[in-house]
Amino acid sequence: MCRVVDLQQAVLAKNDTTAHTLRAGLTASGTTVVNLLSSPGSGKTALLERELVLARQRSVPVAALTADLATENDAERLARSGVPVKQVLTDGLCHLEAEMLGRHLEGWLPDGTRLLFVENVGNLVCPASYDLGETLRVVLASVTEGEDKPLKYPTAFGLAHLVVVTKTDIAEAVEFDEGAFRANVERVNPGVEVLLTSARRDRGVGALLDRALAAADGSPLHSPVMARRPDVSAHSHQHTHEHPHGTGAMAQSRS
Repeated sequence: MCRVVDLQQAVLAKNDTTAHTLRAGLTASGTTVVNLLSSPGSGKTALLERELVLARQRSVPVAALTADLATENDAERLARSGVPVKQVLTDGLCHLEAEMLGRHLEGWLPDGTRLLFVENVGNLVCPASYDLGETLRVVLASVTEGEDKPLKYPTAFGLAHLVVVTKTDIAEAVEFDEGAFRANVERVNPGVEVLLTSARRDRGVGALLDRALAAADGSPLHSPVMARRPDVSAHSHQHTHEHPHGTGAMAQSRS
């Protein structure tokens, strides 16, 4: 067991080194990376498509890279925005890694790209442990997933600079308790901003782009308490303690 943990830590340490180098290089070229994490079916792609369209309308040089285990469906959807889009197929790997991202950016990322949105694999477990060289880490959850989602996936939510709630147009129909969700987010990541959005109804569309641009301009980011604790980081034993399907449903969970 110790050897397995040691191997995981070595892999993550190597990833951190690569991510640091990647971030420095992208920052030097004027590109800010936004890492988007969520469960499958959260509505992440729909919201991102709207944000990309808006960025193009505002003449903001953006690009998007989307990762999935299979199919290029999301890339085809995002490409409708008219911005450069690339699909990465992980061939079964449940997350992106910094080395993988850097390899796919070589020779593809257009010069002058101000923002690069990375749509990570739909999974709140493995991706939370891997720094991709991002400046802004965003975790998304739909109103259908249950108010206790932040408690089930404390590492993902606890290391976020921003939390986005999607599909709020059906919040009433699914009896989403916004107050309970916010309270649970606050428990794992005190002070983090929570944005309410609906890609279908245009609610909050543009807010993610605004936050990303502010980060690119050097505005101070939220500092997660978990990231400041020496005993807890993205390397906490996520694979051991957080099962992809959670640790037991609470009364209000619908996931």
